[in-house]
Amino acid sequence: MTNTQLAVFEGKKIRRYWDENNEKWYFSIVDIVDILTGSPNARSYWKVLKNRLKKEGSEVVTLCNHLKMQATDGKYYLTDSADTETMFRIIQSIPSPNAEPFKLWLARVVYERVEEAENPEIAIDRAMNLYIKKGYSPDWINMRLKSIEIRKALTDEWHKRGVKGKDKFATLTDDITFAWAGMTTKQYKTHKDLKKESLSDNMTNLELVLNMLAEASTTEISDVKKPETFHENRKIAREGGKVAGKARKEIETRTGRKVISKENYLTVPESRKRLERKK
Repeated sequence: MTNTQLAVFEGKKIRRYWDENNEKWYFSIVDIVDILTGSPNARSYWKVLKNRLKKEGSEVVTLCNHLKMQATDGKYYLTDSADTETMFRIIQSIPSPNAEPFKLWLARVVYERVEEAENPEIAIDRAMNLYIKKGYSPDWINMRLKSIEIRKALTDEWHKRGVKGKDKFATLTDDITFAWAGMTTKQYKTHKDLKKESLSDNMTNLELVLNMLAEASTTEISDVKKPETFHENRKIAREGGKVAGKARKEIETRTGRKVISKENYLTVPESRKRLERKK
C-alpha cells in the first residue's frame, strides 16, 4: 500500500496522502472543493476562499500542508492538503448545497458525542450496533465491548497516577503491547496491513483476550504499587504486558502456532464472516 492513493467519491477522484508518523490521511483541498462546488475552476475558488478565511482571522489556512501529489500530467506538484478535521472545517466555509450533507453529518456527530457524555450506555449501544452492521460475530462483539471497559479502567488508573496527554498514553500502550506481542502498536498495525483502522477492531479472539489480560494486569499492578513518576508507570506497563507475553509464549509452545496473526477483519473471507455470525 503506497502513501499516496486515490479515493473515489460519487465517481470523482480525490487525491490523498498517508502520513505514517502522525497516522493521518491528508486530502487534496482542490479536489474536494471541485466536488462540493462544481466550480469550473476549483483552484481559483480555493484561492479566493483561502484569502477570505485569512482576512476573517481563521486559523484553518495555517493548518493546511503542502504535499506533493500526482497531477493529471503524471507529474508531482506541491498541493494544498488538509487532514480530516481541518478538511471538515473548510467544508463548513463553503456556501454550497453540495456541502450540506457533510455539515449535517458533523452536527449529528457533535450531538451524539454530547448524548454519550451524559449517558455512557448510549455509546455502548451505538458501538454494538455499529459492530453488528459491520458483520462481527456476537461473541466477538461482547469481547470487544469488555476490552473497552478494561481499557477505560486502565486510563482512569493512569490519570490517577498523574499521567496526562495522548503522547504519554501512547508510550505506555506501546510498552504494554511490545511486552506481550513483541512489537509496538504501529508495528502491529503494519503487520496487519492497517493504517487508520483500529488495531483492536482487527484482532483475532485470542489476540484480543491477551491484550485484555495485559491491560487488566497493568491496572492491577499499578493499583498495588501506586507509581509516582512516568518512569515508574512505564516499568509497570511492561510488567503488565509481560504477564500476557508469558501466556502467549505458552500457547505458542503448546500449539506450535503463532498467536500474532497477519489476519485482520478487512481480509477475513466473507464466507467465514457469515459462518461466524451464525454461531
